[in-house]
Amino acid sequence: MKKSILLTLREALLDACPLTALPTDTMRGMSALNTWGTNAIEGNRLGRREVEDVLLRDRTPGGHRVRDLLETVNHDAVFRGLPERLDAPIGAETALELHALVFFRVLPDAGRLRKVPVRVVGSPHTPPPHEWLPRAMMQWQDELDERSGEEVFATAAWMHHRFEGIHPFTDGNGRAGRLLLNLYLLRHSWPPVHVLPDDRDAYMDTFDLGHQGVHDGLERLLRRLMGRSLLLLLHDVGGEEDRLTRVSELARDGPYTAKYLALRASQGKLPADKRGGRWWTTRRAVDVYREAVG
Repeated sequence: MKKSILLTLREALLDACPLTALPTDTMRGMSALNTWGTNAIEGNRLGRREVEDVLLRDRTPGGHRVRDLLETVNHDAVFRGLPERLDAPIGAETALELHALVFFRVLPDAGRLRKVPVRVVGSPHTPPPHEWLPRAMMQWQDELDERSGEEVFATAAWMHHRFEGIHPFTDGNGRAGRLLLNLYLLRHSWPPVHVLPDDRDAYMDTFDLGHQGVHDGLERLLRRLMGRSLLLLLHDVGGEEDRLTRVSELARDGPYTAKYLALRASQGKLPADKRGGRWWTTRRAVDVYREAVG
C-alpha cells in the first residue's frame, strides 16, 4: 500500500480527532478489538463477542479458563494506557513493564527475562541462550535509538522482528512485542494496528523471511494493517465519506467495479476491512486511492 494513501487518511483522522483525545467509546472498542486479536492468535479461547461482553458490557462468559479472562482484562488495561507512555523510551525496561502488567497473576515469571532455553514452534529460528538476553536486549534498544528519524514502517518492522527473534520471555513474547510495536507507532502519530486471527498466517510468514534479513514482508503487512486501523477509526470520528460501506455499493456510482475494488483490497493496495467474506471500504479511501494510483 502506498504510504501517500496512509498519510492522507492519517491527516483526515488527526484533523477529526487527535489520537490522545479519542472518544471513550472509540478507545474502548479499539482496545477490545486489539485485545481479542492479539490473544486469539496466541491460543486464548475467548471469541470476539465474548471479549466484547467482558470489556464493553461487563458480562463474564461461562466455561472459560481463568487465565483467558485475566489475559483479556490485563491486556485491555495496558493497551488503553499506552497513550500515557508516549514520553517513555522504548527499550528493555518498557518491555519488562508491559510484560509484567499483561501477565500479572498469569505467568509466574511475568516481567522477568527467561532463565531457560526456548524454541519457536514451527520456525527454524533459534532464539539466543538466556545468558545472552541482557546484552541482546540492550543491543536491540541501542540500535533502535540509532534508527531514530528513519522511515517509520521500516523501523517498526525491524524493531518488532528483532524483538520477537530475541524472544526474551518464556511466554507472552508476541503480545508484549505487539504492544511495543503499537507504542512505537503512537509515538510517531500513527494509530495502533491490530493483528487478527485472519492475519495470523501472513503475519507469521513474515518472520521466517525476517530471520533471513528480509523485512519487506512485515513492513508491507504493517502498512496494510494500518490502512484498516485508519478506516475503523475514521468510521467512528469522521464524516459521511468515512462510513464503511461494501465495495459493491461503492462501485455503483464510482470509477471502479466491485470486482476491481475487492481485488485491490485483497492485494493490500486499497485500505479495506473484510467482514463475513466481503470487503468494506469508504468513499474517502477510494478517492484517495484513485488520486495515488489512477
